[in-house]
Amino acid sequence: MDVLSDVITAMRTGRPASNRARVAPSWCFRFDPYDGAGFHVLLRGTGWLVPERGAAVPLDAGDIVLVPHGSAHVLSDSPTARGAVPFDTAVDDPEGRTEFVCGKYRLDRSRTHPLLAELPDVVHLPHRLGHHPDLRAAVDLLARETTGDRPGRDAVVSGLLDLLLVYMVRAWFDDHPGGGWPKALHDSEVAAALRALHGDPAAPWRLEDLAARVGVSRATLARRFTALTGQPPMAYLAWWRMTTAAHLLRETDRPLPAIAREVGYGSPFAFSHAFKRHFGLTPGRYRARTETEED
Repeated sequence: MDVLSDVITAMRTGRPASNRARVAPSWCFRFDPYDGAGFHVLLRGTGWLVPERGAAVPLDAGDIVLVPHGSAHVLSDSPTARGAVPFDTAVDDPEGRTEFVCGKYRLDRSRTHPLLAELPDVVHLPHRLGHHPDLRAAVDLLARETTGDRPGRDAVVSGLLDLLLVYMVRAWFDDHPGGGWPKALHDSEVAAALRALHGDPAAPWRLEDLAARVGVSRATLARRFTALTGQPPMAYLAWWRMTTAAHLLRETDRPLPAIAREVGYGSPFAFSHAFKRHFGLTPGRYRARTETEED
């Protein structure tokens, strides 16, 4: 089980969206807070990303910026947010020398996974460093697909956007391997434990079973797992079971007994009790609420 892909799948809601724009000076666009993550790819020209807090980030052609927590920010041709207008008012200028692709992903913020919570407010992936060829290839394909109207364009763009989110998060983790979740995913025993829990969350796991599975003592696994992920293994398992259940309630029409079994509960009653303890409402009401929000 690929833990990063599993986490993104569990948090994603709806379909990603993107827009391509070509602009001429002076330009300054505002992006309001969003219940998800946003990104920008500067295809041509230069610019600045001005976050709500912190210093402005200079951008060159080929740079990629991920705003993983959906915080408000400005994309501008200068390091200031003065005079910013909503991005949806942008008018494409065929003569413009600056071109970018902007996109967004809807994420379920009620259960933000700590793996994604560790990301900073702005993840800047400069082109000049020459890293991450997979990410660059996905960006090049996206840039080509967002021009014209080729057959199958919508399906291709949607798939590329899914890939792009994984590649952006992976790139940041690769660049920051020193601690927390990036280190957890590269630690052989902790990563193996995570794969086991994600691969079969319904199994009747005990700490001793998990430790035997990855070949270390209970104390060693508990210490290393907690230090890198922020939770003991069994606490993480309980949290992940509820996160998985919420995803299944939100994105599928499976009956409650089937979902209960899939996340390791022998009866719908026990599952409902645990779910309400975590979310403050029953699984049925949670499903009804998310359906109303989508309508």
